[in-house]
Amino acid sequence: MLEADIQACFDEIGHTPLLARMRHRIKDKRVLGLVKAFLKSGVMTAFGGREETLTGTPQGGILSPLLANIALSALDDHFDRQRREQMGTDQQRAQRKRNGLGNWKIVRYADDFVVMVSGQARHAEVLREEVAGVLAPMGLRLSPEKTRVVHIDEGFDFLGFHIRRRRKRGTQKQCVYTTPSKKAVQAAKDKVRQKTRRSTLHLSLAGLITSLNQTLRGWATYFRHGVSSRVFHHLDNHAWWRIVGWIRAKYQGKNRVGWKELRRRFCDQGWRLAHEGAVFTGASSVAVTRYRYRGSTIASPWTPTPAAAG
Repeated sequence: MLEADIQACFDEIGHTPLLARMRHRIKDKRVLGLVKAFLKSGVMTAFGGREETLTGTPQGGILSPLLANIALSALDDHFDRQRREQMGTDQQRAQRKRNGLGNWKIVRYADDFVVMVSGQARHAEVLREEVAGVLAPMGLRLSPEKTRVVHIDEGFDFLGFHIRRRRKRGTQKQCVYTTPSKKAVQAAKDKVRQKTRRSTLHLSLAGLITSLNQTLRGWATYFRHGVSSRVFHHLDNHAWWRIVGWIRAKYQGKNRVGWKELRRRFCDQGWRLAHEGAVFTGASSVAVTRYRYRGSTIASPWTPTPAAAG
């Protein structure tokens, strides 16, 4: 796998090559003029002044994600054309393998992408330079520190998931597992910790439980397509202890709550936390469902651009 990271993507996109790519699809000069005005609008400084924007798209701007995606579609066009011409059939891929060549495919979401290589590490290393060459005309460059070649058995992080091949428990079969990354789990724990700080003791327990349920359920909905059940339970266990600590901190002194009192007043089924109609269900309330890839069967409404078709 070539795990790539673009350095300061939104800040360094070249305006001229970006507008040139847009002209392949858009012929209305008024629309192009508006986009150019957006790119050249400048930014406000901390002292109320204005700085010109010679490169990049304004971070937080409503058009910036779309424009960055248009710029990075140069990668899609390059690898799509290469795959159709050189690796489009099983026979072509098998022939390349017999000749000691690799086969590869890119997966991209906005400025995050990986290139999956069926071959050796040297094939992926060559692709690093190839990717850099495709990005250079757009004014973009790879981050040397964050771009690396990694084997699938070592695993890599992509869009919050950790993807790694390992032996299936109880068998000798090798499977690729997709789990929430350590960074994503820690980010969720940090949100739980933020909501259960002592500074929130003025809130009601029912309000706290509702807020945590919303946060954890939203997080789990994103990660429900991975092997995530164990992580969901681990996160709920962390949240449960944080809520219990919050309750005991809220009721101190004469109103101090012991374990028996806590269970009687703030739990409904066993040790499940509940108060005033709010029940703590956490991330485990989201069912894990396997995602079946169907990208190749989804019809695209767009016709290929001349550059992509060539």
